[in-house]
Amino acid sequence: MSEYKGIGYLRNKLLAKRSRVMLRYRYYEMKNVIKDFGISTPPDLKNVTNALGWCGKAVDSLADRLVLQGFKNDAYGLNNVYEQNNMDILVDSAILGALISACDFVYIAADNDGFPRMRVVDGRHATGVIDPITNMLKEGYAVLEFDEFDQPLIEAYFVAGATTFYEKGKNPYTVTNSAPYPLLVPVIYCPDATRPFGHSRISRACMSIVDSAMRTVKRSEISAEFYSYPQKYILGMDPNAEEMEKWRVTMSSMLRIDKDDDGDHPVVGQFQTAAQTPHSEQLRIFAGLFAGETGLTLDDLGFPSANPSSSEAIRAAHESLRLTARKAQRTLGVGLLNAGYLAACVRDDYPYERRQLAGTTLMWAPIFEPDITALSGIGDAVQKIQLAFPDYFDEEKLRELTGI
Repeated sequence: MSEYKGIGYLRNKLLAKRSRVMLRYRYYEMKNVIKDFGISTPPDLKNVTNALGWCGKAVDSLADRLVLQGFKNDAYGLNNVYEQNNMDILVDSAILGALISACDFVYIAADNDGFPRMRVVDGRHATGVIDPITNMLKEGYAVLEFDEFDQPLIEAYFVAGATTFYEKGKNPYTVTNSAPYPLLVPVIYCPDATRPFGHSRISRACMSIVDSAMRTVKRSEISAEFYSYPQKYILGMDPNAEEMEKWRVTMSSMLRIDKDDDGDHPVVGQFQTAAQTPHSEQLRIFAGLFAGETGLTLDDLGFPSANPSSSEAIRAAHESLRLTARKAQRTLGVGLLNAGYLAACVRDDYPYERRQLAGTTLMWAPIFEPDITALSGIGDAVQKIQLAFPDYFDEEKLRELTGI
């Protein structure tokens, strides 16, 4: 009996999970469609659509603070491997996709000179069977190229030491390598024992709150139509009188209505318009719920406070976001380090052991860039610590504190 489940199993697994990943991409790209309850929407306004970018803000606000500066204790040249593969774009793309879909993948292949080339494959197009101890795959599957109808043109099946390619209209072929793991590495956000492939930053609560907020925005737009042009009425109008053109009556600054033969005249009135305040207050409530779910503030979601905040006040208000970013650095960093490890195996054509990179760590930029006031405070603290522990702070430690 084979130890592998096979490409057929992985195709079905990807098909089962792909819809959930695509749903979250729709929320990120503001292409999600909300359910209309049909209670307060007039038939002529049922096709009114709107968009709300809160899910994108939740993802981007975290992704923009996760900036990889390189690898420390880099005995195997991982910095050079990443720099040769457009490190800024590669890492940012992997992190952003992992926050949206819970797991992105880095695909590694050797070029004609044997140097490893790395490419990000998002969670909609790749899957695998994960080893919970190493957080690398036992076997993997990825769709590397699609046609204009979203049908696979090139598929790849990954196992340790070999990658088999399936091109449409051609016979499968296998490329061997020296890596002890499949050359498809998962980059996972927030994994746990129950869900080893992680959790998406766009949670079910986020999607539910955004749906409710979008319905509120739609109701406010419908209410604004009646608020801008309130409904009017005329009581006691002679049924034989000439009918007035509705739009002209609405826009006219003065109306003339003559008395009848008995000296009576109709009564003109206007219905009381609905205020916009309940809609804005309800939207603010949903913004507060979304902010609590994601670690953002109301300022981040378009409800600015009266006074501008200092750097320290912004940091204090985003304490939950800071803790989330720290955890993301740990979990995402494992995948990026694993990808660099397998790329080194491909480059040197040698199956290194993973434990040989135990001393290599990732260097991240500060989550919050310090302003002048914060830099002054750091300088005073460093001076006092140096008096107690001479030569404790070197260039790397100061860079971790300040980003400089």
